Amino acid sequence: MTGTDPVAVVGAGPVGLTTALLLARWGVPSVVLERRPVREAIGSRSICQQRDVLDIWAAAGAGAIAEEGLAWTTARTFYRTRELFSWRFADAGTLPPCVNISQSRTEQILEECAAAQDLIEIRWNRDVTGLDQDADGVTLHCADGSAVRASYVVSCAGGRSEIRESLGIGLPGESFDDRFLIVDLHADLPGFEHERRFYFDPPWNPGRQVLIHACPDSRYRIDWQVPPNFSLADEMGPGLDRRIRQIVGSRPYEVGWVSVYTFHSRVADRMRCGRVLLAGDCAHQFAPFGARGLNSGVPDAENAAWKIAFVLRGWAPPQLLDSYDAERRAAALENLEVTSATMRFLVPQSEPGWTARRRALERAAGDPDAVAAIDSGRFAEPFWYTASPLTTPEPTRPPTGRPPKGAVHPPAPGVIVPDAPLPGGTRLRELLRDGFTLLLAADVPGDLATGLAGTAEGVPLRILRPADLDHRGGLATALGLRPGEVWLVRPDAHLAAILPRPTRAAVTAALHRALGFAAL
Repeated sequence: MTGTDPVAVVGAGPVGLTTALLLARWGVPSVVLERRPVREAIGSRSICQQRDVLDIWAAAGAGAIAEEGLAWTTARTFYRTRELFSWRFADAGTLPPCVNISQSRTEQILEECAAAQDLIEIRWNRDVTGLDQDADGVTLHCADGSAVRASYVVSCAGGRSEIRESLGIGLPGESFDDRFLIVDLHADLPGFEHERRFYFDPPWNPGRQVLIHACPDSRYRIDWQVPPNFSLADEMGPGLDRRIRQIVGSRPYEVGWVSVYTFHSRVADRMRCGRVLLAGDCAHQFAPFGARGLNSGVPDAENAAWKIAFVLRGWAPPQLLDSYDAERRAAALENLEVTSATMRFLVPQSEPGWTARRRALERAAGDPDAVAAIDSGRFAEPFWYTASPLTTPEPTRPPTGRPPKGAVHPPAPGVIVPDAPLPGGTRLRELLRDGFTLLLAADVPGDLATGLAGTAEGVPLRILRPADLDHRGGLATALGLRPGEVWLVRPDAHLAAILPRPTRAAVTAALHRALGFAAL
C-alpha cells in the first residue's frame, strides 16, 4: 500500500467516523471531509443503538458508547390508556441488547477515537461539490477551491448529497405528510427509566402516536405525531408545556432541544459507482420506528471498510467491491420494506386504512391473540447475506427466514455468528474481526487448514477450535457447530460458508468466493 492515496470519507457524522476508524484498524489512511466548520452538539437525533452495532463500535475502539448508553430492557405498547402488550430483549453475551445515547455524544466519542489515530485526518469546512474519477483514483473538488486526491470515496454526507446527485444516482421513495415533534427532556419519571413506551391514540394526542424513550442521566426523548400543518413556532410556550405536562404531570422538567421532522422512505438506485460507495443516509432513509437508520449505516461502514482495505492491500480483486452494492442495498431494501409497513400502519394514507387500523387496535385491546396485527416497529437486526455472491450455500443449513422476536436463527451461510462470552472476560466476536476465521469442529483434522492462508495471497486467516477457546466444552454446542463442520467467518462476523466434512479444495473455494474471486 506504499504510496497509495488515502480513502476520502465525506461526512464526519457517526457513519463517516466509523468508516474512518475501521479503515485505520486495517492500516488504511483516510481523510474525512466535513462541510460544517465545527461540530455542534445539538439534539438527541438517532438514539437507539443495537447490540451488533455496539459490537462494531467496540472493534473500532469506541466501546465507551455501550458503556455510557442507557441499557433499556422493556418495550410497552398502549392503545389509549390500556397496555396491549410488552416484550423484553433476549439478553445474551456481554454487550447490552440495546442502549440509548444521544447522537451528539456518540459522535463526540467517535471523534475522540479518530483524533487518537495517526491514520485519520478530519478537515472541517470542506464542502465537497463534485468529483472526477479515473482508472487510478478520485479527485474531489471542494467549495473553497481545494481538491483532494483519493484512492476510493465513501460518501456519508447525509440525505442531501451533491455527490450522489453528481453521479446520477436517484433516491426514489416516498415522504410522509404527517410530521413528528421531537423533544429532549430532563425530568424524574419513576417507572420510565429503562423502558420504551409507545402510545396509539392516547387521550393527550388523539388519533396519533406518542413515543417515549429513556436516555442517560434522567433524560427522555419524546416523539409526538402531529398534523401536516403543525407550526412549531405557534406551539412553543404554553402549548408545548401543556403537551409535556400531560405526560410528566406536575413534576419539574427542563427542555433541552425541540425540533420537527418529516420522515422519508427512500433507497438509492445503487450504492456503488466506480470508486465511490454510498453509506448511511446518503444511500437510504427510513422512518425511525424500529431504529433502522444508524443501525443500518454503521454496518454499511463496516462492509465498505473491510472490502476497500482488502482490495488496497492486494488480498482481494477490485470486483470484491461489487458485493458492497449487492449486500448493503439488499439490507436497505429489507429495512425499507419493514419500516414502510410500520408507517402504513402508523400513518394510513386513506380513510379505509384509518378504519382498519382503529379496528385492529380495538380488537387487540380485548383479545391478546389479536396483538400480532399491531405494528409499532420491528427493532433493528443484522442483515443476513444469504443471497450474497460471496456466500457459499449449504443445503443442510438453509436459511429459514426471520425468527420470532427474541429468538435466534440457527446457523446458516450468510447469517451473523452469535456472540458468546469466553473465559477471561473476552467475547467470541472480538476474535473474529481481524480477518477471516475458520472455526473447526473438534473432530476436523488439523492439517485441513494448514497453509491455507498461502493460497489466498496473504489474506489474514485465523484457525480456531471452540474447544480450545472454552475448555468447558459448551461453546460449540451454544454456537450450533456440528461434528465434522468447518465454518468460514468473514471479517464482519457473518458466515461465508458452512462446510460439512469438507476437502481442502472445498475450503479454498469457499475462501476465494468470499474474497470476490468468483466474479472473475
